[in-house]
Amino acid sequence: MVAGTLSEDVALRIGLAARTLPDTDPARLIRVLADAVGLPPTAESLATLKVKDLKQAADGEFAHLDQAELKAALAILKGEGFEESDPPPPVQPYADGDMPDSIRVACASDRGEELDGHFGAAHCFLIYQVSANENRLIDVRVVDDAKAGDDKNAYRAELISDCQVLYVASIGGPAAAKVVKRDIHPIKDAEGGSARDRMVALQGILAGKAPPWLAKVMGQAPEDRIRFERDEVEA
Repeated sequence: MVAGTLSEDVALRIGLAARTLPDTDPARLIRVLADAVGLPPTAESLATLKVKDLKQAADGEFAHLDQAELKAALAILKGEGFEESDPPPPVQPYADGDMPDSIRVACASDRGEELDGHFGAAHCFLIYQVSANENRLIDVRVVDDAKAGDDKNAYRAELISDCQVLYVASIGGPAAAKVVKRDIHPIKDAEGGSARDRMVALQGILAGKAPPWLAKVMGQAPEDRIRFERDEVEA
């Protein structure tokens, strides 16, 4: 099959979907799709595709891949998640020390100020500084997969290595391990929505009794964290 037999729209879908899967280029994905839906893949045939079809096609070539990564790729193949992106809002000034007792949070995003990105395919990471009293969007880090080398998950984790928390629509097990290794706590939020709303909700958590892992990030004394754990058990 040659690229000319694909519509421009389907070729774009396949190219973007391949980016979400480890060690997969468009040619490999097309081989799997050829067995799953026939040649050439069309928007109509891709609309009927299921995750189990991707896992079983081509003698199970994708059977070992993470379910979340396959779901993200399937959504793109169906024409979801790669619309022309709304630009994120302008970043706000921030200098170290501006917000005492704050943490740094990354949100995987594909458009605007939305929390809607799969870790392995998000266009950018919105970086917030969050305290009990306020939150600021202090940076927008655009993903450049050309710089990722052989390990795109490690590249993305390094891109947010100064953050303590990651909000993401979905993340595969191997990618989560890369994130956790850098002392970043991943929070999956499949429903997505406004990233700013998530930051406001996080402010409320910081203002109250933060869970032990978050209290540690905030630098609370060990006895305070132990007291929180004891209160939770006795409640």
